[in-house]
Amino acid sequence: MPHILVVDDEPGLVKGLRLSLEQEGFQVTTASSGREALEKFRAGAFDLIVLDLMLPEVDGLTVCREVRAAGMTPIIMLTAKADDIDKILGLELGADDYITKPFNTRELIARIRAVLRRVEAANRQDRTARLAVGDLVLYPRQRRAEVAGRPLDLTPREYDLLELLARHPGVVYTRQELLDLVWGYDFAGDERTVDVHVRRIREKLEEDPSRPRYLRTKWGVGYYLEAEP
Repeated sequence: MPHILVVDDEPGLVKGLRLSLEQEGFQVTTASSGREALEKFRAGAFDLIVLDLMLPEVDGLTVCREVRAAGMTPIIMLTAKADDIDKILGLELGADDYITKPFNTRELIARIRAVLRRVEAANRQDRTARLAVGDLVLYPRQRRAEVAGRPLDLTPREYDLLELLARHPGVVYTRQELLDLVWGYDFAGDERTVDVHVRRIREKLEEDPSRPRYLRTKWGVGYYLEAEP
């Protein structure tokens, strides 16, 4: 039974979401502040966290940063803000998805299941499997990557994007294709999300991010991983 930590300071929302998740077979723990969320996260083991952006005491982005620093527990962020910068920042910090309030509970549950399926699929992969493109090596089972032996500190979404490109070196993907394949067809964000993640990956991967050897741009089309960097 997947264990979900729901973090929000709206009692009515938390009560309804808890009931719906439990009816779907999830175990649910709740927290009403960022501080309480971090305390419960450190004391327990969770398969996924549903995390509100605006929280008392400690905000959601800080909680997201702390959780990601401790491991790879998937995070879906809730936000009442329409500002894309907040959404993208949340994803940069390591959130796996976000949904804007007010939201349909069925949609949130569908996203929770989608994220958990991705994690389960990754866990089923052979522990010894590796993808190599030049000096860039990815280990899908452990969801880690390194270049010339140097580990890359990637967020979950950055890793997913890099792995997709590494599985198909030389293939150019449009931004919309990357959104569909990495974020999912029901993702409501815009193409700037891809640009932000590409920039962040380059900062970690490339010796000179302004002149990338690996993660290349096909001007007017999209992005690809150089087959022979």
